[in-house]
Amino acid sequence: MAANIGMMDAAYFVGRNEILSWINTTLHLNLSKVEEAASGAVHCQLMDATHLGVVPMHKVNFDARTEYEMIQNYKVLQDVFNKLKINKHIEVSRLVKGRPLDNLEFMQWLKRYCDSINGGVVNRSYNPMERREACRGGKEANKKAGSAHISSLSSKAGLVNSKPASAATAASAHRADISSSNGHSSRSAKQAMVCNSEPATVSTPAQSEHFNQQITELKLSVDSLEKERDFYFSKLRDIEILCQGPQLEKMQVVKAIQKILYATDDSPSVIAEAQALISQQLVGTDTVAEEDDAVSKKQIKRKSLALFELVEMGATFSPRQRRMSCGDDSGSGEFLVSPVRVQ
Repeated sequence: MAANIGMMDAAYFVGRNEILSWINTTLHLNLSKVEEAASGAVHCQLMDATHLGVVPMHKVNFDARTEYEMIQNYKVLQDVFNKLKINKHIEVSRLVKGRPLDNLEFMQWLKRYCDSINGGVVNRSYNPMERREACRGGKEANKKAGSAHISSLSSKAGLVNSKPASAATAASAHRADISSSNGHSSRSAKQAMVCNSEPATVSTPAQSEHFNQQITELKLSVDSLEKERDFYFSKLRDIEILCQGPQLEKMQVVKAIQKILYATDDSPSVIAEAQALISQQLVGTDTVAEEDDAVSKKQIKRKSLALFELVEMGATFSPRQRRMSCGDDSGSGEFLVSPVRVQ
């Protein structure tokens, strides 16, 4: 089942363009970015296209703008997963942020699941635009998709209509060249004879072998680069999963690592912000250590004053009692042995 596929599965190496083409073809939409599906409505309809009638489309909101509205869509999706007994946890808090990597990974998983159910072929009886009519904001989504489809058709028609004009222009230019070359027909004929007399370039077996060797080397280089990419991607994914642990995700160091992992550009400000987070944690640690030292010194001073007062009152202690009273042996700092008062 696709719910249990690992991060090194081929499903997680499907490109953005293929994912977008799959979404737009299946649902008759016009998405240009994967993160445009962060509201969860697209995920719900993809499940509706895979399992006809399972998703309550009247609860889906295609016009979701706020995180609260998006979360309601993901609740519908999670209910569908539970109904179909799909053991897949949805990282709602990450998806609603619109992060490209998180949305791409979840959409890659969803494509793998849908393909495993329908074999990659959408039911022809499914009408995505009609199903969206029942959703909140579905009519507006259909209008946007329809206008984009019409504009693409008009652009294609413009290209088709421009071909006869360009052909006529080329024909007239060709006639002009012919008329202008009438005065130089003999020289052109000689040049044509010289060109035809030149032997055609044919690759020798040695050249063919050399080209084949170069192709083989390039293929090996590409394979090596892909393995290296997969290796480092798996390492980064392991680090990301480790940072998502409930005991670590609130640490400043982990937040600094996540800031670097989720950065969408190579701006130096990302490193500076990460270093600032680490510095805040270091400053906080030093402050706590200083406060602990101050408390410990106050306790030692208080115990020493109490011991001095008892001595002044005439009490006597053995060396072991003095150590125990200061907390050296038991660590409690209490007077475990009663002092003997001098009569």
